[in-house]
Amino acid sequence: MDTSNIVTLKNVFKIYGHVTALKNISFDINKGDFISIFGANGAGKSTLLKILSNQTRPTKGEIFYSSIPAKKLQDSYRKKFGVISHQPFVYENLSALENLIFYGNLYGVKKAEKRAIELLKRVDLYSRRNDLIRTFSRGMLQRVSIARALVHNPEMIFLDEPYTGLDSVASLSLTNILKEQLEGNKTILMVTHDLKIGLDLSSKVIILNKGQIVYSENRSNINEASFEKLYLTYAGKNEVAV
Repeated sequence: MDTSNIVTLKNVFKIYGHVTALKNISFDINKGDFISIFGANGAGKSTLLKILSNQTRPTKGEIFYSSIPAKKLQDSYRKKFGVISHQPFVYENLSALENLIFYGNLYGVKKAEKRAIELLKRVDLYSRRNDLIRTFSRGMLQRVSIARALVHNPEMIFLDEPYTGLDSVASLSLTNILKEQLEGNKTILMVTHDLKIGLDLSSKVIILNKGQIVYSENRSNINEASFEKLYLTYAGKNEVAV
């Protein structure tokens, strides 16, 4: 596996009025990493993901992509990643196929329709390809969102609670897709409350508490049997692991 550094966060702060959502965050993301980010609600996980995916800018600090400030790269940086979030970011009055073709064209994907069909088959929605998105269930929307995030074959994938709304079959399918991406030497960062899935998939674990990194360790150095207790210690003793 190529372990070269591709993204660096250096002394990143995010401040909303009197609230410091992130405080002095610094870490590296290496090619081929699967980093799972854990933490209680309000710990700063989603804010961190928004900063990484260029949805918001840090108040202080810097993000570098291949040693170049990401803010200088603009759209070329955005093309490096796909995002799977709580929101599917698809158009409800278009069909599943039309949505993926639209995003494929937006990213300059050659043979966008062929790529869209390939991904709809991969997420088991090919039979519904011509149905309008507004007719889809929550789980189906999430599967379309997965396909949308992958349509331009991104180098990195950022996930914010991607298993939300998925049944057991769809959850297994997503896990297999993520494993396939890793086998293709893609880089993944996932925010999740699911300790088991996050730990099983990860090569590195980070725990946030009150906007700060309070724990960072390679997966190989973590004892699975004691991880829940460790998580509760670092995330806050009153938190319930889910």
